[in-house]
Amino acid sequence: MVEYMEMMTVTEAENLKRTIRDLFRQTCIIQMKYDPATLVPRDNPNYRVCLKHQRFIEDYLAVIGCELHYDPQEHIFRLEGEGVLTEKLSETTTLLVLIMKLIYRDKIMGEGLHATVTNLAEIREYGKDTGLINRRLTTAEWREALGVMRTHQMIELPGAIVNVEDDTPIYIYSTVNIYCASTDINAIVAKYQKDLMQIHLNMNEAIEMDGNEMDGNEMDGNAGVKTSGPESGQKERTDERSEEEIYADTAE
Repeated sequence: MVEYMEMMTVTEAENLKRTIRDLFRQTCIIQMKYDPATLVPRDNPNYRVCLKHQRFIEDYLAVIGCELHYDPQEHIFRLEGEGVLTEKLSETTTLLVLIMKLIYRDKIMGEGLHATVTNLAEIREYGKDTGLINRRLTTAEWREALGVMRTHQMIELPGAIVNVEDDTPIYIYSTVNIYCASTDINAIVAKYQKDLMQIHLNMNEAIEMDGNEMDGNEMDGNAGVKTSGPESGQKERTDERSEEEIYADTAE
């Protein structure tokens, strides 16, 4: 491997190192990337490096327990194997990835590859219609999800994440389908919908139980507070007569 690197020019060696670093960071290398400013497609130089040095990269990754998988139809190089560090996604990010898959599928079937562009407003609408996202997400949750999807080459944004607004175009790459098979998307969405409905049901039951306990406590408190009124006065007088009678009996 060292000899292979020594045969390259300094520029070639640096490009190869950078490509391998990007592969570990992104977990995949795609052929066409969209310019962040214009969303115009252009060749990805890292993809060309993978094609040219594919055998070397495969041998290098095998040493550390990883594999380089190439999909010639999707034109994607993907890092796989036990040596790959996995990133645990938050529930909100996972749900947004599922929504992106739904949008991508609908766009492909309806308008074709050139129309796989969405925005935050449409994502919210899909989330509401599917029941996957039925609350207002925080800015931090949006930024986390967009950051993860951008890092792993699922989407492209025109500029920084902090500048994304409701109508900012977001290009969806076909790599969004890597993270679960498209044929399973309906089953996965249905499972999440069922789980979310159960969570909401449990929350409502807990709220009702708390309300009933509060009502019961108020009734118990009121029952022991009677310190005035006719009945209370009558009881006090009865107690007084009882004491007088007891005293009289004792005196006799």
